[in-house]
Amino acid sequence: MAGRKSGLGRGLEALLPTDRPGRGFASLPVDQIVPNPQQPRVQFTEDTIASLASSISRVGVLQPVVVRPAGEDGTYTLVVGERRLRASRAAGLTEIPAVIRDSGDGETNLTEALIENVQREDLSALEEAAAFRQLLDEFDLTHDEIAQRVGKSRSAVSNTLRLLSLPADVQALVESRELTAGHARALLGLEDESYAIHIGERAAAEGWSVRQVEDAVRARMGGEPVKEGVKATVEKPMRPAAIIELEKQLADELGTRVKIDYNGSKGKVVLRFSSLGDLERIYRRLV
Repeated sequence: MAGRKSGLGRGLEALLPTDRPGRGFASLPVDQIVPNPQQPRVQFTEDTIASLASSISRVGVLQPVVVRPAGEDGTYTLVVGERRLRASRAAGLTEIPAVIRDSGDGETNLTEALIENVQREDLSALEEAAAFRQLLDEFDLTHDEIAQRVGKSRSAVSNTLRLLSLPADVQALVESRELTAGHARALLGLEDESYAIHIGERAAAEGWSVRQVEDAVRARMGGEPVKEGVKATVEKPMRPAAIIELEKQLADELGTRVKIDYNGSKGKVVLRFSSLGDLERIYRRLV
């Protein structure tokens, strides 16, 4: 499996300056990264690692690990990303994208470097989403703080992050430029992941416009089949505006799709996740 793609992590090469030796972004051999002996070891279940390894096999590593140079022997000490490192090894990767931090770098300096370069570089939507996710999860910024610092609206940041909740096969189509971010955003309305993959693959193969994808999604949500060569016109049932707005707010806050079913007295909230790792991320946001 040597030589397998390392995925969206390559986008971080555009995010961090590499003009100083021992600093910036690199694709590092996994065997040169060692655990930090001063940090407690985190226990992960085999299912968690296997699930992430499966995702990495399909679309690569979405977020780089963070490391520091360990010494003159060319090894690096792992700072953040033990689960990603283990899963990458399990997936057969020989290299992994990594942010290399100077031993004296503080969190603020690295965060500001990421933000500065997000503003400057022309990244793909998924590369930008992966960078936003890193700022959220590893540097504890909120959607509002990211939006203010990169000069985007909060909704733009939230909608970009939601792309990471799409099935891995759809993300791969976006990463390979077979689908645009507009196509991908249209698919966010589908709860059935297998159907989202089906529509995404068909749209890529047949060169559908974003409008055609939106029509297919609308037809599916309205309960009508998509007819060949005919645009769907069935509108989904009307739902209370307050419920729709609450779904949007929760989706923005959690970075995933949210569905609220309410019958006037009781109901349920459904949160979508693409892997056990994504579920772990949502759990951390909730607690």
